[in-house]
Amino acid sequence: MTFTHPARWLAALSLVAGLSVAAPAHAHEAAAPSSGTILRGLDLDRATVLDMQRAMEQGRFDSVTLTRFYLDRIRAVNPLLHAVIATNPAALQEARQSDQRRRRGAHGPLEGIPVLLKDNIDTAGGLRTTAGSLALLGSRPARDAFLVQRLRKAGAVILGKANLSEWANFRSSPSSSGWSAVGGQTNNPYVLDRNPCGSSSGSAVAVAASLAAVTIGTETDGSIVCPAGSNGVVGIKPTLGLVSRAGVVPLSLAQDTAGPITRNVTDAAAVLSVIQGVDPRDPATVPDGNRDYLRALNPNALAGKRIGVWRSAAGDNQEALDTLDAAVATLRARGATVVDDLELTGMDQAGEAEFSALLIEFKHDVNAYLAGTPGRHPGNLSGLIEFNRRHTSTELRYFGQELFEQAQATTGDLNDPAYRALRETATSLSREAIDSVMAANRLDAVLAPTNNAAWLTSLTKGDDLTDFVASSSPSAMSGYPAITVPGGYARNVLPLGVTFFGGRLSEPTLIALGYAFEQAGHVRKPPTYLRTLP
Repeated sequence: MTFTHPARWLAALSLVAGLSVAAPAHAHEAAAPSSGTILRGLDLDRATVLDMQRAMEQGRFDSVTLTRFYLDRIRAVNPLLHAVIATNPAALQEARQSDQRRRRGAHGPLEGIPVLLKDNIDTAGGLRTTAGSLALLGSRPARDAFLVQRLRKAGAVILGKANLSEWANFRSSPSSSGWSAVGGQTNNPYVLDRNPCGSSSGSAVAVAASLAAVTIGTETDGSIVCPAGSNGVVGIKPTLGLVSRAGVVPLSLAQDTAGPITRNVTDAAAVLSVIQGVDPRDPATVPDGNRDYLRALNPNALAGKRIGVWRSAAGDNQEALDTLDAAVATLRARGATVVDDLELTGMDQAGEAEFSALLIEFKHDVNAYLAGTPGRHPGNLSGLIEFNRRHTSTELRYFGQELFEQAQATTGDLNDPAYRALRETATSLSREAIDSVMAANRLDAVLAPTNNAAWLTSLTKGDDLTDFVASSSPSAMSGYPAITVPGGYARNVLPLGVTFFGGRLSEPTLIALGYAFEQAGHVRKPPTYLRTLP
């Protein structure tokens, strides 16, 4: 990424780093079998969390067995992927407690389901929260993030922490997505020398490779949807405020949100139903965030809907355009009316304002997070910059901290009229772009390409944004929701996603459309673990 064109940078926001994988003599051969996901007759790659719950109810296995399966698989497969930073030392104990609750007949909607959290989501106790940075190894959050409290209340087992782009990729440009000083480089499970995209890279790779039942990611602009699309899974970027931001290491509270990354829409709906909710610590949480999104799962939901297509988001990328064309054909075959080749106006101007606003917001918000988090760690952004300078050989080995330095040079003042004008421009123009195109065309949602084929990972050169495809910015800047689902494959191997997005709190509609599209095509296939393309 470069800063010569802020709009292009924003399309790639929240991407970070990658170690190259050396190719063997037979470079195209699979580095690991894609099988090995069957537990007591249930294929966990294809199963939903509802299937897992039924299996536990029927006594086929219990949560301890399921949790141990994932811990064993992490030990076996994660050395190829570097998707998991740490496992929870109390995971099996939590699973035993879940099994005890089940035997007593009382259990929650995710009872016994192992969940991996992106490592910028606070957990108290023995599971650290580092944002991928060595500077936070001594951080000791006083309590779980609100969304983690919600997961625990629903009976979930916290399996561990997923790798990520360090500091959600707001440290340097150019950089390579999926790298952190704590976790190393995350690799795409379909082709290991390809990049996983996005700062929630570890979450997407882990669930794609069945290292957990479900995972949680976070997004500022593209960090859920891009890795989900690039790794052949489902991701939901919720409406801002649907999921509490309390206890999540911030980039910008004006855009940050956590959301589910899963292998299927059913699981995403189940997880979002759990992690939503009003949090007194986060005044942005919405009072009507109390819906059961599983009720939206209608395989016939496309019939009678009007869906616009934002085709220009694909640019000239033929693979993305072909995938979009196939998606449009599916929509029409399932009874939807398609309004093709729409334009969203004002997005370049919104994107330029967004970048300048994010620099100010990051300084303000990360300073507040660091000041309020116990433990031994730098107390502010200035301290982080100095820490990295003292640890150049590890933190700055491959790329610098230019974004940190640009953010530090701002006032960090959210009351500054100049800042408020920037944020207003970014938010209002993106909302108007979505609202106006939907109203003018009487749309239920907009369809767009999620990503281009994963590029070769390189720490020294950074992300290759040639023919880069992204459609995340309108939803990210507006605070509106989006869902990405598998749409196809480039060269029959590298996953490509399609995104449905719409207006504020339109999650029920988007989940219904995503589910109906998923059920119509059953596009997703398990990872191939190729070392490189032949």
